[in-house]
Amino acid sequence: MKHIPRKRFGQHFLADHGIIDAIVDAIHPQPGDPMVEIGPGLAALTQPLAERLGHLTVIELDRDLAARLRSHPQLSVVESDVLRVDFTELAARVNALPSTRPGAAGPHKLRVVGNLPYNISTPILFHLLQHVDVIEDQHFMLQKEVIDRMVAQPSTAAYGRLSVMLQWRYAMDNVLFVPPESFDPPPRVDSAVVRMVPRAHPTPIRPKLLEELVQVAFSQRRKLLRHTLGAWLTQRNFAGEFNVQRRAEEVPVAEFVALAQIA
Repeated sequence: MKHIPRKRFGQHFLADHGIIDAIVDAIHPQPGDPMVEIGPGLAALTQPLAERLGHLTVIELDRDLAARLRSHPQLSVVESDVLRVDFTELAARVNALPSTRPGAAGPHKLRVVGNLPYNISTPILFHLLQHVDVIEDQHFMLQKEVIDRMVAQPSTAAYGRLSVMLQWRYAMDNVLFVPPESFDPPPRVDSAVVRMVPRAHPTPIRPKLLEELVQVAFSQRRKLLRHTLGAWLTQRNFAGEFNVQRRAEEVPVAEFVALAQIA
């Protein structure tokens, strides 16, 4: 029976075989890689990934799709909302599989991939940020506009909270453009694939503090920081130096991170 895409799950299924091959090539799966796919849907990416890996763990919320996926001999299915999945615990489970890089020393970090539901893509990215220590890399299909914000440079319209929070912890590249006609049904936006590799030696900070700091800084992005971040720093009795006579979009990631170390 044909599966009807469900709007409440933000389902748009990848159907262009040329694009599918290009994504799998960009991911470059190797036999035994401990890989997890978020939202496998109709298995467009799942099948070629499983063939190259030998085994793949998938996270699927739609119970009908999860039931179909369980019949696949090379899949382990986690039927859950991805925002409820503890990826640190999942990494331990995946590493316990006999198919995970057999004969090699472990534990191994997870490789995470997926065509993310566009309606909750940002919450998923922030959820994974909490488990970044067990992740080797991430390849995601996202709305192109979101990826533009993720990789944006200072003094551009796309630069903002998402740019700062993710660039602090990941090196990122926009690796592939995906037009709407590559999906069934076609979304109303352009899509792209991003590669996210956790930085080996990130600046040690409290992520929640950086998140709060950046949220305040960009809360009124047209105003000078003295009206927003300046007041926040005063409330914290900040005695250091930070130029608040500029807008948030003018501040490089490194300066926000340095401020979070001493604020």
